[in-house]
Amino acid sequence: MERNMNITLAAGGTGGHMVPAHALANELKTRGHGVMLVTDARGAKIPAIFEDVPVEVLPAGRLGGGPLGMIKAVFSVMKGRKAARELYRDFTPDCVVGFGGYPAFPALLAAHAEKIPTVLHEQNAVLGRVNRMLAGKAKAIATAYKQVQRSKDKSKEVMVGNPVRVEVARLGEMPFPAFDETAPLNILVTGGSQGASVLGEVVPEALGQLDASLRHRLSVVQQCRPEDIERVTERYSELDIPAETLTYIEDMPRRIGNAHLIIARAGASTIAELTAAGRPAILVPLPIATDDHQTFNAREMAKAGGAAMIKQPDFKPEKLARQIEEIAGDPEALSNAAARSLSVGRPRAAEELADLVERIAAGDNPIPIGPVGVAAPRPSGMGVPA
Repeated sequence: MERNMNITLAAGGTGGHMVPAHALANELKTRGHGVMLVTDARGAKIPAIFEDVPVEVLPAGRLGGGPLGMIKAVFSVMKGRKAARELYRDFTPDCVVGFGGYPAFPALLAAHAEKIPTVLHEQNAVLGRVNRMLAGKAKAIATAYKQVQRSKDKSKEVMVGNPVRVEVARLGEMPFPAFDETAPLNILVTGGSQGASVLGEVVPEALGQLDASLRHRLSVVQQCRPEDIERVTERYSELDIPAETLTYIEDMPRRIGNAHLIIARAGASTIAELTAAGRPAILVPLPIATDDHQTFNAREMAKAGGAAMIKQPDFKPEKLARQIEEIAGDPEALSNAAARSLSVGRPRAAEELADLVERIAAGDNPIPIGPVGVAAPRPSGMGVPA
């Protein structure tokens, strides 16, 4: 790209929106472009990301909540749109990139009003509500999956993957952590940026039911909700299982790198990081996720053999214990599952999304980008449940 540009990133206030935005910001900055983030108060408080990027907090209402709630939301969105238009007159972005979530809505509306080209990035396998509302005016829709549900204009889709941190992408270039019949089994449990109570309830009990030969080799790192952490910590102590419990994991790349097996929700960023790093997983999709998008997210990794998917109604200690024994009881099967996870990873997603943004900002037409990697055959014991 011959000239430096200004790029505004607009993202909702959860890790699922903020992490890929952060990865893109780093890639754009290495190319010499100016970057600004627009988010809400929650997004601005997420630690360890966007520390060296200007962050603007704009009002943004969540559409819904009955007639009164809708009126309040529309008022808030229009207020945020006005504030964003004022920001753009100072920052003068060449392109605005939306990562979904209601806090991105006013920033993208303002871009349309100012005739600034927009790119939407969809992390999930189902196009989110805000992206659906804004897809008609976007120049391109960057996707993380080849098949995206509820997307009406396929001609705008460019499959790039879901950007991950450089530190995570590098894990896929390194050997899988050594594991045999006597080595410690390192398990990472994460429910996304907000944790997950069901994981705190089920995982310790499941680990306590493992065969003694496996249970005595456990080393656990588990993310918990603040209200659950004391109970989970005490339960691990009672079971005599070494465990570190945290409410937020700032050094996630290091934790993923050390792990042999991850038990997690099926959020888009989680799956992107696990497949880029090449780590096998047991995925528990959030049942109340909008449009059941976490189930759709998990399918590619599960079909490739890199993950087992357990629906939450079936997520019981006994079932989880047997699944862990099946996966981790055979070092070769665990290593194979790691390779299958890596086979559907897209570690260059941040670079490919940056390429697309540069083309749109320069007024060029987007050029479709193919997927990285081909799914391998599924090994025994992993995949979509029958």
